[in-house]
Amino acid sequence: MAATGGPFVRSGTGPERVLASPVIVELLVGAGVLVTVTVAVHYANEYADVDTDRLTDPTPFSGGSGAAVETGLPAAFFRRITVAAMVVAGVAIGVSFGTGVLSIEATAILATVLAVGLGYSLPPVALIRRGVGEVANAALGGLLVPVYGVAVVSRPTRAAVLAVVPFALVVGCSLLSTHWPDRGADAAVGKRTLVVRWTRRRIRQVYGLVAVLAALAVAVLWTAGVVPDAVAVAHLVAVPFLLWGWTTLTRERSPLPAVAAMVALAAATTAAYWWVAVAPVV
Repeated sequence: MAATGGPFVRSGTGPERVLASPVIVELLVGAGVLVTVTVAVHYANEYADVDTDRLTDPTPFSGGSGAAVETGLPAAFFRRITVAAMVVAGVAIGVSFGTGVLSIEATAILATVLAVGLGYSLPPVALIRRGVGEVANAALGGLLVPVYGVAVVSRPTRAAVLAVVPFALVVGCSLLSTHWPDRGADAAVGKRTLVVRWTRRRIRQVYGLVAVLAALAVAVLWTAGVVPDAVAVAHLVAVPFLLWGWTTLTRERSPLPAVAAMVALAAATTAAYWWVAVAPVV
């Protein structure tokens, strides 16, 4: 997105910088710091979900890693690892910003991802237990993380945020599907996800509504000239997977179709943005 230039980034930080200047340091540092944040968030989730993991039968895409159950390590061990990972992530963010490698926009986004990501699982916030975890997760992974990628090498605009709204909505569909197999275990430990709170019918209705909203968002953004033609067309790759996911949701345990929609959309739109950026140069 940054390489395509306007309207996604501010003047002077678009293709003339991303394509013509070496940005390898920013890319490596930005990715590295993101990994530390991701590790901290995942360890927090492991610690918070020890009881759930003992009750659920995970699929390749749902449930925790099961490390606590398989190793027999106490929850306190994962608590200590979580605290250590949080410290490492905090230091990595601070040093990267202090040395000027990360911009203030990238730093602010990453700090938000860390704070909300930890609050997703951990008390006293524990968003996932309050029926807003799916929304928070979709906003983090579907909205903030892509915009962070732009902010690492350029200065993102409001259009950059709007352009990834369809992807965030598809992530929401994926989350409904991945939480479904853990519904019973989550309910047993008081983890009040939306899938636990809602009936099967409502889950399917909301999934369908969110998928339709994603399609409408693409149409609006394309009509408004925010996303290029190639990027709008790239969104079509998610359609068959989303339809497949709707037919299997609440009927099968595997969330594969909706997860595939999310992954395919990420790959297709990334390729489309690169095409828009590089094709004119070639």
